[in-house]
Amino acid sequence: MNFVETMLQRNAAFAADGFNASLKILPTQRTMIVGCVDPRVDPLDVLQLEPGETAIIRNVGGRVNPALLETMAILRTVSRVGGQEVGAGWNLVLLHHTDCGIVGCYHHAPGLVANYMGAAEEGLGEAFAITDPYRAVAIDVAALRANPRLPDALTVSGMVYDVATGKIELVVPPAPLRAV
Repeated sequence: MNFVETMLQRNAAFAADGFNASLKILPTQRTMIVGCVDPRVDPLDVLQLEPGETAIIRNVGGRVNPALLETMAILRTVSRVGGQEVGAGWNLVLLHHTDCGIVGCYHHAPGLVANYMGAAEEGLGEAFAITDPYRAVAIDVAALRANPRLPDALTVSGMVYDVATGKIELVVPPAPLRAV
């Protein structure tokens, strides 16, 4: 059996025993998490989340880039249509991690990473702290704060997951995106 067949079997078991048709399109905890696609850092696992509690957006490095900002604009519209305005009472959590694959990509294909980040290749490593997840998460929170398309009252925080210990460190404590 190949892995696609395995996934289909697992889905059949889920549909029979674990499916919950009452889940809503909006997260019950009014929280969005931006994390990396790395399979070692699945927010559902490392944060022990329940289905429906959060909206999870995953990209390479969990970074704030132009594509993420467009995704967030779409999610704001989806929430508005769903009857809830993203803003006060909502959390946005950036979850970076140690030993991220974006570092290797940066060393071997910096132009690719620069394009992904929507930035110039020159100074990319320093400006975006590609090799330092602790600095990178603070830089990304600052980028969110500078984006006028995001609601002022949205609470934002930044965390780093250590793939060697399984522990998360809060790097940027929760605070409103901008003073309201």
